[in-house]
Amino acid sequence: MVKLIHTLADHGDDVNCCAFSISLLATCSLDKTIRLYSLSDFTELPHSPLKFHTYAVHCCCFSPSGHILASCSTDGTTVLWNTQNGQTLAVMEQPSGSPVRVCQFSPDSTCVASGAADGTVVLWNAQSYKLYRCGSVKDGSLVACAFSPNGNLLVTGSSCGDLTVWDDKMRCLHSEKAHDLGITCCDFSSQPVSGGEQGLQFFRLASCGQDCQIKIWVVSFTHVLGFELKYKSTLSGHCAPVLACAFSHDGQMIVSGSVDKSVIVYNTNTENILYTLTQHTRYVTTCAFAPNVLLLATGSMDKTVNIWQFDVETLYQARSTEDQLKQFTEDWSEEDVSTWLCTQGLKDLVGIFKINNIDGKELLNLTKESLADDLKIDGYSYEREAMENWISKKKRTSPMTNLVLPSVVLTPNRTLKMAINRWLETHQK
Repeated sequence: MVKLIHTLADHGDDVNCCAFSISLLATCSLDKTIRLYSLSDFTELPHSPLKFHTYAVHCCCFSPSGHILASCSTDGTTVLWNTQNGQTLAVMEQPSGSPVRVCQFSPDSTCVASGAADGTVVLWNAQSYKLYRCGSVKDGSLVACAFSPNGNLLVTGSSCGDLTVWDDKMRCLHSEKAHDLGITCCDFSSQPVSGGEQGLQFFRLASCGQDCQIKIWVVSFTHVLGFELKYKSTLSGHCAPVLACAFSHDGQMIVSGSVDKSVIVYNTNTENILYTLTQHTRYVTTCAFAPNVLLLATGSMDKTVNIWQFDVETLYQARSTEDQLKQFTEDWSEEDVSTWLCTQGLKDLVGIFKINNIDGKELLNLTKESLADDLKIDGYSYEREAMENWISKKKRTSPMTNLVLPSVVLTPNRTLKMAINRWLETHQK
């Protein structure tokens, strides 16, 4: 079951966006303000509303820690706020001065993306508040953006209906027409889904638009096979343009809001409708799930924000199908696991996994400790030159644990390398 537990009616005009942190709810409006509420009792914070923007506020979002809030406006600025005292930290002006329609923090909080009506998208350094990278689409306004959970990709959506994918250096990787009449919103599921073609790990992306549809896409990005975006399915529960969509934090549900004044909650895995909520009296413009509790916020042109609470049974129903997907991986043979390792750039580990008879069921149960103890994989990161020098001296023990290494295969730690590269790019400007 889902029930309406609270209605906020403090804004004086259309509600454009709402966003959750672990402890707060933020809302913004055509009335030029941002409001902050405590999730404990939905009372407005003493330093709310936040006032700076001189025109409508289109979007607001929290940094992953929840300590900073970003907002953007028709006035051409993206503003960063201290959520603890409401003070302005930075005002970042879009280079073209164009109205800013959407903003989003990167998963590691190092960058803030802002998309504008003239088609420009800017990455701002969230520490120095300076422009880091920028790009632009050929046609239309940028009205939607979302970072992939690993931060490698940024997806933007335009009023012309194009989905555009950018890498972390703002190089355009891909662009395609997704919704004929224009995109209104897009969102990544924060949870990766294992399985599928060639055992790749992939992420779900949802987009919605003026064509009354929600489309589900599969996005993958590996160093071996590169980037790939595949259309998966369409959700057609609404009878009017869909203005907002969002995944739940665990990836098991997706919610949408529409011009038809309704909110629909779907099971992500079965794509069946779980609930249709019809409390709002005008267009539903925004919806968001809380990260750590079973709460949903929906905002509307009726100037209200509704807070909905789900029961545990809903979560159980949504998750039961995910268990069926995990069964796919459990059924892998040892050969299937070997194929998956190769697609992940880990071909050198195939022999070790085969010696230890690692099939799909064993793969799902592997931990860092079992990799180190059972498979005798060191698990630590070293400079390659130093480790090669260590091995060249005929040392077959781990420099960290001093345990004997049955294999001297070195596996690149690409995640660490990417993190180092990001840090260097941020601090060497």
